Amino acid sequence: MKVLLIGSGGREHALAWKIAQSPRLEHLYAAPGNPGIAEHATLVSLDIEDHAAVISFTKDKNIDFVVIGPEAPLVAGLADDLCAAGIATFGPSKAAAQLEGSKGFTKDLCARYDIPTGAYQRFKSAEPAKAYVREQGAPIVIKADGLAAGKGVTVAMSEADALAAIDDCFDGAFGAAGAEVVVEAFLDGEEASFFCLSDGKTALALATAQDHKRVGDGDTGPNTGGMGAYSPAPVMTPAIVERTMKDIIEPTIKGMARDGNPFSGVFFAGLMMTQKGPELIEYNVRFGDPECQVLMMRLKSDLLPILYATATGTLDQVTVEWSDDAALTVVLASKGYPASYDKNTPIAHVPDAREDAKVFHAGTALKDGQLVATGGRVLNVTALGKTVTEAQARAYALAKDVTWDNGFSRSDIGWQAVARENAT
Repeated sequence: MKVLLIGSGGREHALAWKIAQSPRLEHLYAAPGNPGIAEHATLVSLDIEDHAAVISFTKDKNIDFVVIGPEAPLVAGLADDLCAAGIATFGPSKAAAQLEGSKGFTKDLCARYDIPTGAYQRFKSAEPAKAYVREQGAPIVIKADGLAAGKGVTVAMSEADALAAIDDCFDGAFGAAGAEVVVEAFLDGEEASFFCLSDGKTALALATAQDHKRVGDGDTGPNTGGMGAYSPAPVMTPAIVERTMKDIIEPTIKGMARDGNPFSGVFFAGLMMTQKGPELIEYNVRFGDPECQVLMMRLKSDLLPILYATATGTLDQVTVEWSDDAALTVVLASKGYPASYDKNTPIAHVPDAREDAKVFHAGTALKDGQLVATGGRVLNVTALGKTVTEAQARAYALAKDVTWDNGFSRSDIGWQAVARENAT
């Protein structure tokens, strides 16, 4: 099978690494890719916003299957155009991708189909939103409605912070994503991520993970795209997973189909474990980043036929097997992230992969033969272990072997799971 992978981040490096292990793979291309992905795929300098160019390339190379990694091309309808051209594609349609592309769309779906989530209101101007915040009080959550690279959400612990977040959105801090704002109730509990494939009718549960959104140790500082993750998430017990499928995932699949937007792809459900049980914080319509990295490390099954079954409506014919080991990834980011940071800083050394650990490239490039950091989140140092504590120790040990003067990381990724393990 000839495969084209769309994307250039750490998630796509993890997908490329796993797809490349498939005996069913004939050749893997990636557009635009990164230096890490280049170890597993032929990089192609395609403009992925030019859908006609992507289709032309797939026809020219006789591509059998396209896997779309990031959310932006999905929200822009790349999957629709590829499918219309007769090319099997992993990823939801533009209409179905609204689950991530519009926070308000998802909240309205939850309201229609009784999917547990926090109470909310949608606003297109600042003053009514501020009036609602004053009426509700803090803590409260302010979300830019559209795509904001993981940075459009403010968990406001004070009314003043909430009002400032509303001003940020409507003053253009998140561009078009902030033209509408969702204000929702603060959910108290422990957060976790749940991943599940759907071909529009069948659901296949994958695995759980826990992300670390805040930039600083102890979950302090501003939100980021994610500073690290581990899998599985101990808070997601088998009973909680079963309840999540019954109360959240299955009603979403049925509701989307009923509304004329059948969902094919991966549900990435951000959940809060409240006193009432799991409640939906938000949906993403692609593998998480950096959650994908820990999922791919734990996946024992061949990924390629699973993704292909999702895209071709045959998900009921496949199963998935996971390692019992834990996986943990530490994000190495450019100093200054998530605010401004220097670009093209040299990375002198990235350690080779080991049997139980690997460094995935996220925001990297080659400039005159030198590996440089081009993004905010740059490398994902990922390791396996019998426990999260063991995986954490291995990941941080490997991170010390990276030579990059402008990099930093949190020092406590996995702290909740490690505390649980040490308490038993």
